[in-house]
Amino acid sequence: MRRFLSILAAVALLPAIALAQDTTVYKVNGTYDDAEFNFENAIIDRGLTIGLTSDVSDMLNRTGPAVGDETEVLANGTVFMFCSALLSRKVIKINPANVSYCPYGVFIYEPAGDSGDVFVGYRNLPAGEMQEVQSLLDEIARETADQ
Repeated sequence: MRRFLSILAAVALLPAIALAQDTTVYKVNGTYDDAEFNFENAIIDRGLTIGLTSDVSDMLNRTGPAVGDETEVLANGTVFMFCSALLSRKVIKINPANVSYCPYGVFIYEPAGDSGDVFVGYRNLPAGEMQEVQSLLDEIARETADQ
């Protein structure tokens, strides 16, 4: 999780969609609130449940003074964690170590500043059986971005 949050913070600092190799990010057509709403609907419409919501922007703003950096990094930033029982069982039966990818995460963020740009994305998964899960993450991210 710590690595994922580090990646999220690094991606948030980029002014354009120049991405690290291990993330996929799409620009959202709309506001941050719209993106959150669309994401939640994309999950619910697939019969899935969000198990954890982490307000990363709040955490960064709250802890900034403690680490000696009060710069606002994100105007908004949330990581949503969820799982698909069907896909998780399938990929973990193939390789029990795939448990390390569950739950799956999708992030939505708005960099600090006045641009109003909003992005949605996910951490890329390894080749093989995890590509079916990545396809689900990609569908959800694209659906969120295109609303």
